[in-house]
Amino acid sequence: MPRVRQPVTDDSIKVRHLSHYQFSWVAGEPGQDGTYTLQLVLDQGAWEEVLTLSGDDADNLRDLLSTASDVFYDIDRRVLMFGTTPVGH
Repeated sequence: MPRVRQPVTDDSIKVRHLSHYQFSWVAGEPGQDGTYTLQLVLDQGAWEEVLTLSGDDADNLRDLLSTASDVFYDIDRRVLMFGTTPVGH
């Protein structure tokens, strides 16, 4: 049996499953661009993360998220991973 570092806590889990997401847009000062954010709800609410995005990144991520069946988020590296594909497909 492998030894698991104890205690296992919410903070010790580094890769989580994306359950839900929500894009938001915050208006900038007059004449300035606004700011997009993406709220990630991970493992059915066990963890949340908010990312600040450019307009292009928000558009690209919206496309990726709308077509991916499984998405994971690496908390330490701040990386979204869009499912897995078997070798040869």
